[in-house]
Formats: sequence, structure tokens, C-alpha cells
Amino acid sequence: MLTRREALLGSVLTAAAVATISAMPTAASAKDVAGLPREKVTLVAPPFVHAHDQVAKGGPKVVEFTMKIEEKPVVIDADGTQLNAMTYNGSIPGPLMVVHEGDYLELTLINPDTNTLAHNIDFHAATGALGGGALTLINPGEQVTLRFKATRAGTFVYHCAPGGAMIPWHVVSGMSGTVMVLPRDGLKDDKGKPVRYDRIYYVGENDFYIPRDDQGKFKKYDSAGDNYDDTVKVMRGLIPTHVVFNGKAGSLTGEHAMKAKVGETVLIIHSQANRDTRPHLIGGHGDFVWEQGKFANPPARDLETWFIRGGSAGAALYTFLQPGVYAYEPQSDRSGRTGRHRALHGGWRQLERRPDDAGRGAQGDRLLSERMVVQPCSSAGLHRKSGAVPCPSIPYSLSASLRLPR
Repeated sequence: MLTRREALLGSVLTAAAVATISAMPTAASAKDVAGLPREKVTLVAPPFVHAHDQVAKGGPKVVEFTMKIEEKPVVIDADGTQLNAMTYNGSIPGPLMVVHEGDYLELTLINPDTNTLAHNIDFHAATGALGGGALTLINPGEQVTLRFKATRAGTFVYHCAPGGAMIPWHVVSGMSGTVMVLPRDGLKDDKGKPVRYDRIYYVGENDFYIPRDDQGKFKKYDSAGDNYDDTVKVMRGLIPTHVVFNGKAGSLTGEHAMKAKVGETVLIIHSQANRDTRPHLIGGHGDFVWEQGKFANPPARDLETWFIRGGSAGAALYTFLQPGVYAYEPQSDRSGRTGRHRALHGGWRQLERRPDDAGRGAQGDRLLSERMVVQPCSSAGLHRKSGAVPCPSIPYSLSASLRLPR
């Protein structure tokens, strides 16, 4: 079990780095931003994104955000499996923050005294100071404000990085999110022509490592630190027990389905802070895809599948031309597995079983790749297959819905 004292020792690990960095000039000093306008933004939970201009109005400004770190138990599947989550603003992933190139992103990070662990934030969009990680490590009851200039356009992961073995544990416990830095004149296609989106959704893919007891059942713990030793043992096996969109199985289905209308252009931001993934839109394509998430590079066109590297975020733009069912899923390696398809609600779900010799626990993990279904809003039976029955609820689940009415 990780004690409170051991967790707080993270501040000692970074003390030398902070001392060194504090002697260096900062690119985002108070005098640099003294005359700039300020905009205070209220963050919203994914898959939604706060209101923002796609093309910047006026010159650079300081965009102010506030995030509160929350340690809390989260149920991540229909069987009641509990993750002792560490979160930014209570959501997994943390909120998407949007600024324009040349703006200053200013974040006030709060670690309430109700938490038990030290936390910080490492912005892949920032330059120097370990992405801000060396300057933002705070114990429970503390808060810190960090400001940096957004000098590169694109989508960038942020995550907790308190030092050493704490880093991967905090990341796979839910502490990651994305910053989108838009070009000041907006997104451009591969020919340099402007492109716009009618809607934007943020999909964060997470892999979780929940320990099991001697009977093969998932264990529960009283607090975030209590599961450290057991969780690290599962992590070292490199086989997640759960892989989900937006924090839990089914988080983007049913009443929580993402919605769009025929003819609308949708921008999907997809992040994975830990492992590689390959999103694929069944029934559609990536009209324009910034696979590496960097808007200074021309987007690829008409992709069927795109590659999101672990520790990064990408962006895909698609205009929906027809109502019906579209499925969004990672195309994982299926070699050596058996599987079957079952029709449900106009989409397909694939149940994959691991080989017997994979050695994944007493009962064996069942792998479900539940594809993101885009369901019609009107005619209930429009795309249904007769005799369809629900797929079983199983731990390894990637699921989302996006509804298009006729």
C-alpha cells in the first residue's frame, strides 16, 4: 500500500529541477502579458468542448482556465468494477482546452485537501520546465498557476507526471487530457483552403489495470493510494483489464450518444496518453486527418484508419452525407484470436476471445471491441436486424454512439 508520506515524496524528487528552472528566464513573464486582453473560460466535460472561435479575433490574449484535481471511485463497467480514479475536473479524460497559436494558456490547478496524493500537470504543448510538470507539483490543500505561450498549432496531450513510478500509475488512473492549439486563421485542408467544423467531440481512450483477488474478481480499495502495489503488478504485465472511451464502458452510448445532422462536418479529437491506437470510422472516412495532430502539416485525405501514437492526440474531420449507422472503433491486432459478429441497433459488435495460453488471470479476460454506433434518431426499426440481442457486458469495451436523424 502506498502511504500518504510516500506519495508526497514526489515533491522531493523534483526539488532540484525546480531550483534549476527557477533561475532561468521564463518566456511567459508577467510583463509579456501585462497589456494583453484576458478571456476566462469555463471548461466542460468530454465529449463536449467549451465554446471557442475557429478563427482568432484580434491579436494574442491570455486564456484563463481553472481545473480541480479529484480523486474518486469510478464505476467503469456494467458489472460494477471500480477504478480508484485520479481526475482533472472529475472527468476521464480531463477537459479539452482550446486556444490559438500565439495565445497564452494560463491554468490554475487546484489540489483540494480532500485528496491524499501530490499531483501536477505536464503539457506536451509547452516548452521547458518539463512541460510545466516541474513547476506545478502540489500537495493536497495547495494550488498553483502556470502560464505558457502556445507556439505550436495542433492537438497535444497533457497528463500528471509527479515523478518516477508515479507517472504511469497516475496516467492509467485517469489523469490525462488534451489541449488544442488552433492556427490563428483556422484549419486548412491539404490545398491550404479553409475548413470549418459544425461540431466538435473529444474522445479519450484509456487503458485500465484493475487488480483481481484470488477468485479472479476485481478488487476494490478505500482510496487511491491503497491500490498502488497491486495495480503496478498488473501494469507490468502490459495487459489492460479494461480499454474504454471516456472513462467507462458505454459512456458515449444511449442518452449520452454524440449527435450530428446530415450535412454537418464533425471534428473528432482522439487521444491516448499511454498506448498506440488506430481509430476507424465504419461507414465513413476521415475526409481530412491530422494523424499526428499537428496543424502546421497538411492533413491526409480520405483515410480509412489512422494511427494515434501513445502519448499523443490526433484530429479527424468528416462530413456526414447520409443518415444511419456509423461505427467508430480502434482497429486492434486480432491475430490469434477468435471472434464473431452480432448485429445490434443497426451496428456491429465484435466479441473476441483470447487464446487459452494467453495467461490473463484465473478466469481469463474477455475482450469486447464494441464499435461506436451512429444510430438514426427517427425510425426505430430503420436499421435494426431481426432477432438481435444485446451483447454481454464484458470488461474490455470501447463504445460510443453518434446519432444522425433522417
